Amino acid sequence: MPPLFTAAVLLLLLLPIAAGQRFRGFSYLLDCGAENATTDSRGLRWDPDGPYVSAGSSSVLQVQGLLDPTLATLRAFPRKPGAKFCYALPVDPNRRYLVRPTFFYGTSSPRPPAFDLIVDGTFWTAVDTADDSLAGSASHYEAVFPARGRNLTFCLGVNSNYTDAGPFINALQVIQLDDTVYNSTDFKTSAMGLIARTKFGSTGDVERYPDDSFDRYWQPFPDSKHAVSSTHNVTSADFWNLPPPDVFNTALVAEKNAPLVLQWPPIPLQNDSYYVALYFADTLDDSSRIFDVNINDYRFVKDLTVTSAGHSVFATQWILSGLTRVIVTSKSVLPPLINAGEVFGLFPIGRLTITRDGK
Repeated sequence: MPPLFTAAVLLLLLLPIAAGQRFRGFSYLLDCGAENATTDSRGLRWDPDGPYVSAGSSSVLQVQGLLDPTLATLRAFPRKPGAKFCYALPVDPNRRYLVRPTFFYGTSSPRPPAFDLIVDGTFWTAVDTADDSLAGSASHYEAVFPARGRNLTFCLGVNSNYTDAGPFINALQVIQLDDTVYNSTDFKTSAMGLIARTKFGSTGDVERYPDDSFDRYWQPFPDSKHAVSSTHNVTSADFWNLPPPDVFNTALVAEKNAPLVLQWPPIPLQNDSYYVALYFADTLDDSSRIFDVNINDYRFVKDLTVTSAGHSVFATQWILSGLTRVIVTSKSVLPPLINAGEVFGLFPIGRLTITRDGK
């Protein structure tokens, strides 16, 4: 029962609520099960979720040494077959939102419960955190949804086919995105579930806020054979999806007279349509290079010219299946390279959840 797609209510208005926080509009950071607000190491304030959900009980996890304070508490819900337990969050109906719940059971015994995620009536994915729990890690799921009314409902659904325990949650982020971000997707019919977001050539930590203004997670992709560093000041505003400038500070560069071949994303995919965005910037000053990009056996872009100012290419509905190979082939003297990439699964928008439908 793997998930389909792997990767909240204090109004922020247009002002930060804590030192360093700059999320715009109706954006929420909820510390589920907490009694008081907490501030993380990045200066982001997390507020208790109690005012925004009408069910569930709070628990404090007896786990030492947690670096993320939001993992120390959780809200657990009863196992009531067919029930949905919902958060109702005021939003701007004309915007789209990054939704990221976090789950950390605290122990691998008993096995963590599995359950469904539903946003505004749209089934998103099945949550199964067992593997992460065995590794002592938290599980993050991320998707982008349009706001379809004045409230966004985020629901955890009890599914009797999975386990004999009710759902739980530790933290919930709902962050308003700029209008340009992922604006080529038809959000009247589809939402986007994150598969992979990668910073190629990086060996460091996950890149996130404050480097990424929407707290998107850019995972490192080390490769000592092909990794190259750069210090160019790429301007994020020149890219519709507003990637953090630091993702262009590392790259994978092919060897001379050879293509660059990557197995990415690192997991097999269901045969379906996907949103694919790739980011490139020449690592040399006042330089450019030309190359082709193939995904599996199909041409993704031909004769792409890349300078140190950077370039991005994307497809809104690219068919993928199984393991995917990205092949970058030179058409100039300098070898090809790649800096970053994102892959989302697309899934259809469902019927709106009415607040009274949530238990």
